Amino acid sequence: MVREALSVFALVGTGVVAGVMFAVAISVVPALLRMTPEVYVQTHKLLGRHYDRVMPFVVVGSAVAELLLVLDSGTTWRRAWFIAGAVLMLGVAVVSQTGNVPINRRVKALPAGDVPDDWDDPRGAWRHWHRLRTGFALCALAVTATGVVTP
Repeated sequence: MVREALSVFALVGTGVVAGVMFAVAISVVPALLRMTPEVYVQTHKLLGRHYDRVMPFVVVGSAVAELLLVLDSGTTWRRAWFIAGAVLMLGVAVVSQTGNVPINRRVKALPAGDVPDDWDDPRGAWRHWHRLRTGFALCALAVTATGVVTP
């Protein structure tokens, strides 16, 4: 019963993270790249308000569930899939905290209105880090699902 509950939690968690990251990558980021700097800054401030409070818990919670599944998995292959999933989710967390979050903080710190003439537009760097963590999240979902269905 515990294994099944942890499996559901790990799958839902990695699925939510992968889905959110994928949706942002294919829809939100292209829109942000087309905005003027002023509109981008205003929009960026609005978009991140709730993600910042929720996503770290979903990412870390999924990784913890996978590590607990390692302890309750009967085969070497299952353990390997869950270890890989946990490592990939920790990769999402590390990239987020060291790549995207610092950029988010810099953008949120800008005053409302016109951006300075010497403003270093972070959108290219943000997109780079986001693509990396999206790849980690999608791979985490795939290996977690494989671990769940592996006998």
